[in-house]
Amino acid sequence: MARMGFVQADPIRAPARAQDLILRPRVRDYRAGDLERRYESLGVEEDFFVNYGFMTEAVQALMHPRPHLREPADGNQPSSAAERKKQKLLLEFVEARGPVHPREVEEQFAHGSVQNYWGGSSLATTQMLGVMHYRGLLRVTRRENGIRIYGAHRHEAGPRDEAGRRARIDALVDVVVSLYAPLPGASLSYYVRRLRYAVPQWAAEITGALQRARERLAQARIGRVDWYWPNNENPRRAVAPETVRLLAPFDPVVHDRSRFELFWDWVYRFEAYTPAPKRKLGYYALPLLWRDRVIGWGNLAVKNGALTSDLGYVAGQPPRDRVFKRELVAELERLRVFLGAKI
Repeated sequence: MARMGFVQADPIRAPARAQDLILRPRVRDYRAGDLERRYESLGVEEDFFVNYGFMTEAVQALMHPRPHLREPADGNQPSSAAERKKQKLLLEFVEARGPVHPREVEEQFAHGSVQNYWGGSSLATTQMLGVMHYRGLLRVTRRENGIRIYGAHRHEAGPRDEAGRRARIDALVDVVVSLYAPLPGASLSYYVRRLRYAVPQWAAEITGALQRARERLAQARIGRVDWYWPNNENPRRAVAPETVRLLAPFDPVVHDRSRFELFWDWVYRFEAYTPAPKRKLGYYALPLLWRDRVIGWGNLAVKNGALTSDLGYVAGQPPRDRVFKRELVAELERLRVFLGAKI
């Protein structure tokens, strides 16, 4: 976590949640759910960065305190005076009670229900907890069966001068670039501009941060594409391991779909929200990385306690290389252990 700074989260579990699939190839002996189980002892936080996920305390501190705004899913609209009054009462309740389950808050306040971002119905108190978490008034102390348990929290005052604000934004840009680089110019712009959700209070200054990034990052033009990466990295020294990996759809290696197509010359799409008859790869197809190329995908599931896999290849068939066959078997075994499936 200290090295990455941020790990994107996603609630779909097919065969495991995104955060677990992202950490699996990077943490020795990692098991599905370890991040949630060890959350309280790790010194990490849940929050919104360029996406929602888990981050170090140091990264989170760069983004706060945030102003009176609703969550990004609600368009970062300002909270009304009535909403702020309710938030004040709720905060006082949490400060007096200690970490609370949303159910306890609902029992205390019973604010009714509202329409959420996905068009469904959410308890107003649950949504208010989310808004207060986004603002930094609350933090996720732990989860119980996937449900966030919230505790009161206070962030230090933000920088008052322009130099201090720029330093914070530039530090956040460095986290983005370190995580997703090498980035084509258009992708660099896309990720940096998503920092408007991380620091909505400084949204007007993000264009300047993007320009500074273009000036200070290591870069090269290949064909008609400008590429950017951290100054302390040397792409020429990169060595592709003789390894097969099945990656999360949100893994930093494959997250940037534009770069994906530039690198591997085919289109990968996340199809969990695509109607089943229109899916080409599968509900939760995991990109299949062999050496330094993504050559296919896999749909995995645990059925009757055993791991099942359905693999597809861009070329229509797997490589004939014996090393690939051996490494694919090894990767499926690693996944079996990671998921706790039987032999």
